[in-house]
Amino acid sequence: MRFRILAMIQIQGKIDRDVYVACSGGVDSMAVVDFLMKNHRVKLLFFDHGTDTSKNALDFIRERYEPSISLAGMVLEVNTIQRLKNKSESWEEYWREQRYSWFHSFGEVIITCHHLDDCMETWLFTSLHGEGKIIPYRNQNVIRPFRLNRKQVFVDWCRNKNVPWIEDSSNEDTRYMRNFIRHEIMPKTQYVNPGFAKVIAKKVKENV
Repeated sequence: MRFRILAMIQIQGKIDRDVYVACSGGVDSMAVVDFLMKNHRVKLLFFDHGTDTSKNALDFIRERYEPSISLAGMVLEVNTIQRLKNKSESWEEYWREQRYSWFHSFGEVIITCHHLDDCMETWLFTSLHGEGKIIPYRNQNVIRPFRLNRKQVFVDWCRNKNVPWIEDSSNEDTRYMRNFIRHEIMPKTQYVNPGFAKVIAKKVKENV
């Protein structure tokens, strides 16, 4: 079966020829890595959250890119949890702090694969806490140049290009607030305002 790419992948800002990409093995990062490898020398960063899901994802990434690492000199760097979780932290806060602490230790620019759906979810989450915020284009040395793309664009890319990805089963667990917003609140928000994605895309374009 052939799939049609519904939209081209959009980029905000400039991406250097040599680039680090935070790769989780999910559809977003696998699409971005495949997209960039055609014109860039990609170095992969994987953060191991210390879970079975992370172990499976790392095994998947190593198997997928082993020929490139061995023959083409692709780099895969891995790091993991460096401290115990504080009782006051949610798991989401804890994992994010640990990831970004590592990312910020690099002198080079690092790309994360946030997309428009992530921005929509974040705006909803922060709005419910008092002030809607957009995921910024830059956080120190970390940039998010793919924020204008809907997640479906990455799914279509991988299907058309036969790029495999791994599903994180924890993404369905609505005990995590991000997942609750994604699965419970987002569909209702888009029912109330079918143009919600365009509203957030406008804000994303203003935030570079």
